[in-house]
Amino acid sequence: MSLILNIDTALETAFVCLANDDEVLQSSVNENQKDHAAWLHTAVTELLQKSGHTVNELEAVAVSIGPGSYTGLRVGLASAKGFCYALKIPLITISTLKIIAFAVKDKAGDADFICPMIDARRMEVYTALYDKKLVEKKTPQAMILDENSFTDIPGSGKIIFCGAGSKKLREIINSANAVFNFNDYTATQLAQLSYNCFQNKEFANLAYTEPLYLKEFYAGTTRPD
Repeated sequence: MSLILNIDTALETAFVCLANDDEVLQSSVNENQKDHAAWLHTAVTELLQKSGHTVNELEAVAVSIGPGSYTGLRVGLASAKGFCYALKIPLITISTLKIIAFAVKDKAGDADFICPMIDARRMEVYTALYDKKLVEKKTPQAMILDENSFTDIPGSGKIIFCGAGSKKLREIINSANAVFNFNDYTATQLAQLSYNCFQNKEFANLAYTEPLYLKEFYAGTTRPD
């Protein structure tokens, strides 16, 4: 049994879950983005109490590393690092884009690629490209969408576009090879990915890991989120 705490505060809806290996024992969701910081630690305490476990039983903490809300990413990673440092347990980081792609992997059908998208305002998205085995084909990046987006994909295979940001793309492209799926991911997907990392000992550097912003972070009165 590997008790793993999973944290995701990257997007508008945040969640935490406690998992035994890849099986979710307890989970909690917060849909008010402005309250993620205040909600998180109370939610973790309640999860542990409901499951009958203590914080000292945790064997790893996993966190959605981004991209996403700058504030949300800092909240999640800082909390995950704090638990790992205090408990001397490993930190696991998972790309938010990979979680979105993983959530539709079994529904990809005859699509050759999976392209998750996160809304980055106006016509910009955060995106990446994976094959059906979730092997990264294009690294995470910020992209401004237009009618010529993704015309450089090799071959004529279908692409399943997923995530809230892909709604923008659906409005401007007309291609028989484009399939859209707007289903949200859940705590289960993060738990499954983090357990896989735990088994393979794919741990992040506790001291030097930073959020995956993809765009420069400006500390000041004007924030992108």
